[in-house]
Amino acid sequence: MGYPDRPGWLRYIQRTPYSDGVLYGSPTADNVGKPTIIEITAYNRRTFETARHNLIINIMSAEDFPLPYQAEFFIKNMNVEEMLASEVLGDFLGAVKNVWQPERLNAINITSALDRGGRVPLPINDLKEGVYVMVGADVPFSSCLREVENPQNQLRCSQEMEPVITCDKKFRTQFYIDWCKISLVDKTKQVSTYQEVIRGEGILPDGGEYKPPSDSLKSRDYYTDFLITLAVPSAVALVLFLILAYIMCCRREGVIQLVHHSAIQKSTKELRDMSKNREIAWPLSTLPVFHPVTGEIIPPLHTDNYDSTNMPLMQTQQNVPHQTQIPQQQTTGKWYP
Repeated sequence: MGYPDRPGWLRYIQRTPYSDGVLYGSPTADNVGKPTIIEITAYNRRTFETARHNLIINIMSAEDFPLPYQAEFFIKNMNVEEMLASEVLGDFLGAVKNVWQPERLNAINITSALDRGGRVPLPINDLKEGVYVMVGADVPFSSCLREVENPQNQLRCSQEMEPVITCDKKFRTQFYIDWCKISLVDKTKQVSTYQEVIRGEGILPDGGEYKPPSDSLKSRDYYTDFLITLAVPSAVALVLFLILAYIMCCRREGVIQLVHHSAIQKSTKELRDMSKNREIAWPLSTLPVFHPVTGEIIPPLHTDNYDSTNMPLMQTQQNVPHQTQIPQQQTTGKWYP
């Protein structure tokens, strides 16, 4: 409530629109003593009726119940919402308690494999994405859990082979554990490496909580800004337009250039018109020739307006007015009219 998103330690998952939504996560020491209010708003898909509910989460310190020995298991055949069910989580803690034998055993953190960089499984064979479950106890780790640290099992894990764990049968009936990904943490042997932060260059000072501006904001007049934004570019554009008009229309050099350009266009048009009316010389075969008998000049076979492009190469023999008939030799024998 009062923030745009959930707290950083709290996650939410809902597989389908009709399945139950699950809130889960593990707060840090900085969240101890600060009540977290989750504002939940829901609506009916059919009637669009809305309902609102506030969920208050009180975070208490775990220093009163120290759990220095912590083991994280990766369960391959479970999803996070399945593991969060009370009966399933109780069965898993019961199996861990059988192989560890602690006086106090609690689940510290439950995280989906997708939040650790895991890949979404293929939708075949009902594969699960996997879930990490961290549990804490008040006694050292049992010999069964220590078998993971053996050199033989470490070698098998490096070769992507399953290690040999004697207590795996107690989990196998319901939970498939990847023993190569188990993590054992002994906080009694860890040395605190916390160093006090020395504020200086590169570290921003603590400004406290964010305080948004009030709802009652003063109105601002944008009329002056509008005039400056619109009037100044318009005035500059008008001045440039006047200068260009003066250069193109009022200067003598510009008028002379326009007249010269017009004269060139007129001359070019006249040359094109003259080129269309040029006479093409007739070929020699169409010129007048002398008659071989009379010596008179015979006019060409076609007039000047005749289209020579359609004239055949070989002319047929026709009766020309000045053509001389050549007598043919008569053959001996009877002549019939």
